[in-house]
Amino acid sequence: MDMLFSEANQMLAYGPGVDARALAILLAVLAAVALAFGAQFQNDAVSDKSAVSEKKPGKIGRGSLSIKQLFSLLIKPKWLSGTAFMALGIGLQLVALSLAPLIVVQPVGAIALVITSLLNARVTKTRLNRGTIVAISLCTLGIAAFVAMASGVANESVLNDDRLREVLGVLGVILVIFTVLFFTLGRQAKALTYVIGAGVLYGFVATLAKVVIQRIYQTQFEWLTVFCLVALIGAVSLGSWFVQNAYSSGPPDLVIAGLTVIDPLVAVSIGIVILGEATSANLPVILGFGLSAIVAVIGVILLSKVHPELTLKPAKG
Repeated sequence: MDMLFSEANQMLAYGPGVDARALAILLAVLAAVALAFGAQFQNDAVSDKSAVSEKKPGKIGRGSLSIKQLFSLLIKPKWLSGTAFMALGIGLQLVALSLAPLIVVQPVGAIALVITSLLNARVTKTRLNRGTIVAISLCTLGIAAFVAMASGVANESVLNDDRLREVLGVLGVILVIFTVLFFTLGRQAKALTYVIGAGVLYGFVATLAKVVIQRIYQTQFEWLTVFCLVALIGAVSLGSWFVQNAYSSGPPDLVIAGLTVIDPLVAVSIGIVILGEATSANLPVILGFGLSAIVAVIGVILLSKVHPELTLKPAKG
């Protein structure tokens, strides 16, 4: 606790950019709690909206949302409450990102998976089966191992314009691909497909947020930084659309599993490959990164196949 107070005083004295990892991890944990409750509230609101189609011939209770349904959520108190929790989580996450390297902070969000799973099981009165518990354990253990290794080798790096252009270039290509796929194949997409898309986009959101914070700290708020903000808004918008469709297609813990595994894996990959935050990592650590990532991804895939809400509730025709 004394360490946390010491790092908090250091942050107040020197501002964003200070490497205060213990405090950053604590804030990331609080952000994960807010994310879990936000996900549950939003999922309940979206499920209620999707359930209306269950009464119509030839429709099923879960599936992609229409634009009209999506906009109608804006007046639902439960959805707005979830959005408020999400906003709180994002705020806490941004502060955490200003205090420690991206590859340390971002994976901590996996804690939200455990909270969401227990919360959703209680709300829906669904008993988690053994396969679901194993899948959640794989996700959590894989990400926990990743954080443990990353916290020992991660380092802050100076962001130059070339690195920033690389991040923006990759994101631009992905935005184009996902936009085309969403408007052409969106109706046939399954929950896991939406989750993967949202996870990839949110991984870039975390990276761009870290970039903007660090550029401001480096007193480099110019047109390239502004362009990062615009790209961040674009990624958030499309990613949010994917998330709402994922809620309508599957349980919230599957959505959170994908976001808390795929999101940090993408963000961490960018942090390592482009931003150079793991230059001190040796070969065993790099192999450990890869192994823990594989374990976490296997957990997400398994969860999409064994979750009781997906296996015990067949589609109605």
